[in-house]
Amino acid sequence: MWDYSDKVKDYFFNPKNAGVLGEANAVGEVGAISCGDALKLMLKVDPETETIQDAKFQTFGCGSAIASSSALTELIIGKTLEEAVSITNQDIADFLGGLPPEKMHCSVMGYEALQAAIANFRGEEWHDDHEEGALVCKCFGVDEGVIERAIRMNKLTSIEQVTDYTKAGGGCLTCFDKLEELLAKVNGELVAEGLLAEHAAYRIGGSDAAELKAKAKAKKEAEKAPAREAATSPIAPSSPLPPPSAGMTNLKKIRLIEEAIEELRPYLKKDGGDCELIDVDGNNVMVNLKGACMGCQMASVTISGIQERLIAKLGMPIRIIPVKSTH
Repeated sequence: MWDYSDKVKDYFFNPKNAGVLGEANAVGEVGAISCGDALKLMLKVDPETETIQDAKFQTFGCGSAIASSSALTELIIGKTLEEAVSITNQDIADFLGGLPPEKMHCSVMGYEALQAAIANFRGEEWHDDHEEGALVCKCFGVDEGVIERAIRMNKLTSIEQVTDYTKAGGGCLTCFDKLEELLAKVNGELVAEGLLAEHAAYRIGGSDAAELKAKAKAKKEAEKAPAREAATSPIAPSSPLPPPSAGMTNLKKIRLIEEAIEELRPYLKKDGGDCELIDVDGNNVMVNLKGACMGCQMASVTISGIQERLIAKLGMPIRIIPVKSTH
């Protein structure tokens, strides 16, 4: 399991500035629920001074995504757009006392949402700096611009780092050759600009696709902690959670689960998927995933996001189990 800082845990369980900002005049949206993470950043900007007076967010994803989004709002409130535009994903991670390498993509998502919101305020449309349609990782919908920007901004020098920061290559790995090409190209540019030592630069053939895939598989297996360990997860509260009977009836628990899933369904449908509650057995929640949510690479991240949302809403360990519909 990953080692989360106390600040990450605090900003997940007690997020600052979460919710809808009715007076927003700048909005940035990035990601897609079907790919596991999505963020909507809303800003209230003074038109005369261009000072960010307020900021709120709505996010779907893991605890690190929620914490990173919350941290971003704390960083930008009170700043001018000129000051905010220079904030990087590393600034977000540093504010939280660091993020596990595997979760750095959450801070990258925050950076992109901020850029999109600032562009929206200025009447522009934020585009990645690449040719339209240059999709690299189909599993997670990651394009060239996102990858190249992450490599350059964070001076990444390995395929594993690229996956940690962008999710690209975290699925079937058919994009391996293109990732190698982009990493070697941007590293070469950084060397030419004197921003990276030549010996540290990545070269084609520096990684083995089969070995990376085996590592990724082993990592995923290690992440599948059994339900009995859920309460001791590094992102769980330090004190044991009370059983449902101590403060919540089964009926209330089921209603909260239904509410949480119904809140997410419009976003899932927007991305071509859906989720239906089938049954609740103790802390096991059976759901039926439909459409895009059923994709072999997408399903696990969608389930993870739904599970995190339910844990936050109910305040107890919950395990999502995908099943077929009974009708």
